Amino acid sequence: MKVSLIGQIAEVDREIALRQRVYPEQIRKGRMRQAEAELLMHRIQAVRASLTFLKDNENDIRRMVAERRTSAS
Repeated sequence: MKVSLIGQIAEVDREIALRQRVYPEQIRKGRMRQAEAELLMHRIQAVRASLTFLKDNENDIRRMVAERRTSAS
């Protein structure tokens, strides 16, 4: 099943919101270190930035791929 970029971004946003609620409690209880929480949040935010870039440039990317396929034939 394909998932659109918009759907993927929505899921990442849901995950970010969940982490923002859960991580502080995990840190307080000693189950997670602050540095780990920051690293994991940085990673998921990078995923979101990548997906957003792809969505914002989707038409150009598709056109470029199509042009490469045409020139390779």
